[in-house]
Amino acid sequence: MTKTKPAAACDEIILAIETSCDETSAAVVRGGREILSNIISSQIETHKQFGGVVPEIASRQHVESITLIMEEAVHKAGITLADIDAVAVTQGPGLVGALLVGLVAAKSLAMALDVPLIGTHHIAGHIYANKLVHTMVYPSVALVVSGGHTELVVLEQEGSFRIIGRTRDDAVGEAYDKVARSLKFPYPGGPHVDKLAQSAEEALPLPRAWLEPDSYDFSFSGLKSAVLAAINQANMKGLMLDPATLARGFQESVIEVLVEKAIRAVHAYDAKQLLLCGGVAANGGLRAALQARCDEENVPLLIPPMSLCTDNAAMIAAAAHLKWERGQFSELDMKADPMLSLEEWSVSEGAKFQA
Repeated sequence: MTKTKPAAACDEIILAIETSCDETSAAVVRGGREILSNIISSQIETHKQFGGVVPEIASRQHVESITLIMEEAVHKAGITLADIDAVAVTQGPGLVGALLVGLVAAKSLAMALDVPLIGTHHIAGHIYANKLVHTMVYPSVALVVSGGHTELVVLEQEGSFRIIGRTRDDAVGEAYDKVARSLKFPYPGGPHVDKLAQSAEEALPLPRAWLEPDSYDFSFSGLKSAVLAAINQANMKGLMLDPATLARGFQESVIEVLVEKAIRAVHAYDAKQLLLCGGVAANGGLRAALQARCDEENVPLLIPPMSLCTDNAAMIAAAAHLKWERGQFSELDMKADPMLSLEEWSVSEGAKFQA
């Protein structure tokens, strides 16, 4: 699929759609960096009563709100539909039903406007959210931390992704939510655990899962089990276990492993920057600890603002810009891919538009 009158690579306008989980978002971004609008409709209040995201409910709410969110994004950006040069959408990973809603909306709009469709990787979006506010240089290492992903990714050049470490069980966000439930916090529990941990004067000693000496992988299921065991033992003995002390012990265990493995990867791959990205990048304890460690090691740390850490469509537009520059567009029969590979999505060098 080709666009009859391609805009210059530096000033194209992309309307992006993100519906991979429980946020319905549409954004308009110019040139891969300038956010003209970024509208996000959260479903947290709906899913809170179930203690987590219910896929069928999430999909239905996307259907109800996607058109209005797209219209609001265009209106707030101060553009018309005729100004749009491409439509980007999260192809995966994510909940298949939720992804399908975004894909149908994106395909319909791209076909109606006769503009390119760009299927985009959700994690590439989280990583390139940094480019919306920072200058990225290569090689770099990205620490991806979210509800469903915990990964260390090496970017040897722009748009090239190589995963060197990933979680073998629970992702960081999942571990936070499970610990939060054991402490009787509502969904999403991560922010509650973070706030409680930072209020504690002491930390309950808990194990660190370093795995093999040379491994960049992560494992948090054992830590989660250790937290539950501590709670059960205290209950059986009739003892009062301070929730803040427990939260701080859990958070320190998580953060120490994340920070040390990320810094080791930076040195091993001669990275010029460390990028923190994903929903858990909003965690205050992690941001502070990683910044302090990077300052000690003289490693530049890039972190998106809070508004760009959680799922949003502006980050999808930023990643889609990589494909736009190279003229790498998707076909209208593109399918939702809940297991889409980040490495396979990497851009390949091709002819770029000439300004």
